[in-house]
Amino acid sequence: MVLDLSDEAAEFGRTAQRALETAGGDELAQAAEREPARRAELVAPVLDELGAWDLDPRGSADELEAAAALCRAAGWWAAPYPVAQRLARPAGGDADALFVVAPAAPAAPVGGLDLRLAAVTLDGRRYAATARESDVPARRSAFVVGLDLAPLAGAAADADAAGGQADAALGLVLGCWTLLGLLDRAMTLTRTYILEREQFGQPLARFQGVQFQLTDAEVERAGVAELAGYALWSIESGQAEALDDALALRLAAVEAAETVFRITHQLHGAMGFCDETTLSWLSRYSQPLRRLPLGRSATQDALASRLGRRGLAGIFGPNAMAATK
Repeated sequence: MVLDLSDEAAEFGRTAQRALETAGGDELAQAAEREPARRAELVAPVLDELGAWDLDPRGSADELEAAAALCRAAGWWAAPYPVAQRLARPAGGDADALFVVAPAAPAAPVGGLDLRLAAVTLDGRRYAATARESDVPARRSAFVVGLDLAPLAGAAADADAAGGQADAALGLVLGCWTLLGLLDRAMTLTRTYILEREQFGQPLARFQGVQFQLTDAEVERAGVAELAGYALWSIESGQAEALDDALALRLAAVEAAETVFRITHQLHGAMGFCDETTLSWLSRYSQPLRRLPLGRSATQDALASRLGRRGLAGIFGPNAMAATK
């Protein structure tokens, strides 16, 4: 197996990152927070020009990898638009975006958007979804609103649970690639900050305690990058355990985000929580990805329930070393 993205996919991601920078970069999230109704016009035209919605992540490995690279680029800029969910939209054109939801409290960051929504639960049940009205400001909600779910009718209702679980795996994995982009940016900003900020006559980066903390954060981020590549391969190759691998990736990504943002905030000091600092915006808009459809503990429970006593079958499973010999 190859865990790295293809050269073409990686270049597509870099092109998308540059295009989003040209369109406003960090200002995109700030403008969307001020005027949530403008979210689509701020980001969607850029993605249209890139041909993002022509990608079919279910159609080929190349397009799936390009979709992952695009999600990572969107995460780098905390782009205020559900890129991963639009790329994961159901086949057939009945909806513009697909969200993986918890049936007890379905919600999604779709405030201010006019999209046809679909939803899927971890057990593969599919729904049509309608966003509720919310009077909570975007600054406090990060565009998250509740969803009303309606069971599908006709042929869509007869779709097998395995297909729904494949949709859930795709949605979870692409969302984690977006979160990975946020972690990439948080680490890059913090490296720059500790190199430029001086204390006691020398850069913060010279202090051993700072080096240890940043190393801990980088180990977490790099681990997510490896798992993200593996989960993508699991979907590409049609592994039966793709949803298990997606949940394992999500758990690792949420845990890594807690560590990375805790350390990067600590190293920035109090200013890391101020809107003048880009890290503050990244941290705030990482929250929907970290909490939906399930938070850390609920994701852990869902993965444990699926695995039972058999454990993971992938490269980090109990038989991984024997399989590689």
